[in-house]
Amino acid sequence: MSTVHVVGGGPAGLSAALFTEKNGLETTVYDSDETWMHKAHLFNYPGIGSVDGSGLLETMRNQVDHLGVDRRQGAHVERIEGTDDGFAIETDEGKETADYVVLATGANRDLAEELGCDFDGDIVDVDVTMETSIDGVYATGAMVRAEEWQAVISAGDGAAAALNILSGERGEHYHDFDVPADAEAVFGSMAEE
Repeated sequence: MSTVHVVGGGPAGLSAALFTEKNGLETTVYDSDETWMHKAHLFNYPGIGSVDGSGLLETMRNQVDHLGVDRRQGAHVERIEGTDDGFAIETDEGKETADYVVLATGANRDLAEELGCDFDGDIVDVDVTMETSIDGVYATGAMVRAEEWQAVISAGDGAAAALNILSGERGEHYHDFDVPADAEAVFGSMAEE
């Protein structure tokens, strides 16, 4: 089974984790909990009339936890290196390996720079799938946009990265599409929330 490691637990990172884990890829999220969302109140997130950023994060965390994501709250990624068969991730807890990395660290682009990702000025250069110049490394949210930061855009970036990973794994374009009859099987009691 391929592994996806997501660095960052805001809307982009949690969205990526939700899609990859839900569709069978073992996913780990390193969530330092330093997201700007704790300072936000959302009136512009589709489907939600009004919610504070911490409330949105709580819902998203519950979703990924329910699906079985290995979410490491308070964990800090110190370094990521490419290897012959993926990536070595060094955290404050030790070293891990991953097949794919999704960077969702807000405007902090240090890990992308250390990995050697191409930049366009001050932002990480990505394609429409959010993949960087390094195969298997994706960058999302504020790190790929100059001053155009919105929670819903970031969540979409995470979803785009996840769907590209899933398409690559399956060897064809993958669409994550559920119907109401799937709700109980996928989310159980959470389907009502």
